[in-house]
Amino acid sequence: MKIIKVNDENIGKRIDAYLAENTEHSRANIQRLIENEKILVNGKKTKVSYKVQPNDEISIEDEEPKEIGLKAQDIPIDVLYEDCDIIVVNKPKGMVVHPANGNPDGTLVNAVMAICKDSLSGIGGEIRPGIVHRLDKDTSGVIIVAKNDKSHIALSEQIKNHEVEKTYIALVKGFVKENEATINMPIGRSTKDRKKMAVNKNGKNAITHFKVIERFKNYTLLEVKIETGRTHQIRVHLSEIGYPIVGDTTYSNGKNEWGIEGQCLHAKSLKFNHPITGEEMFIEAPLPEYFQKVIEELKNGR
Repeated sequence: MKIIKVNDENIGKRIDAYLAENTEHSRANIQRLIENEKILVNGKKTKVSYKVQPNDEISIEDEEPKEIGLKAQDIPIDVLYEDCDIIVVNKPKGMVVHPANGNPDGTLVNAVMAICKDSLSGIGGEIRPGIVHRLDKDTSGVIIVAKNDKSHIALSEQIKNHEVEKTYIALVKGFVKENEATINMPIGRSTKDRKKMAVNKNGKNAITHFKVIERFKNYTLLEVKIETGRTHQIRVHLSEIGYPIVGDTTYSNGKNEWGIEGQCLHAKSLKFNHPITGEEMFIEAPLPEYFQKVIEELKNGR
């Protein structure tokens, strides 16, 4: 049990934001603990929206990782790097990162569980052991999974502080004239379709940098780096400026010459500091075969 006493400097802050700043827990984890009544204010249950007051005494009950109902599945997965603290894999297009409604198994978590056995971090909760960041189902590429809580906390902190450099490769429709540019537009839930994200003035800050790798007749190959990690950020931003990603059925008309299912978006590399040793890590994943084939056809004048 951890006890925290609120000082005058933090009066009026939301409890989830305050605790995320003053404990090792992420904001999402704090919110989950509040919902499960593991966090009390002055001995009473509270709400996520509660604003802390002078001399509030906040208790946080240590929560043992729950036994998860997930099963390890022997699903082939390309391991790019592994040690006793982290495992880095090349997620294939079409694979969901963690179980959810409609995807109870066959996920990256199920595959990694078979490799790591019982060594995954419990901070991710029941359905997300070890997961510190995500990729969309139809985005391939590099993703890190934490094997223990210490690694999980350290990696989450690097991501929160924008210290992890994420580089993507995207094939977009249209001839991009700028050699490089930055898109700085807030992203939030679409007001027209709640299943989609959109550029929204009331959304969260989102920054995407891109530069042209190669131009083709009606398409452009881009290198993309993101400072923030909003849901569908690259797809939304590129579509918003008129260059939707090939194969993206959600943020474009979905039609493409190659009949590709899922977007031509690949998380090419990650640069980060090892969560335990502090060593700078650079891990890269090769382009999927289907993506490479499309590029070769474009180079050949298709």
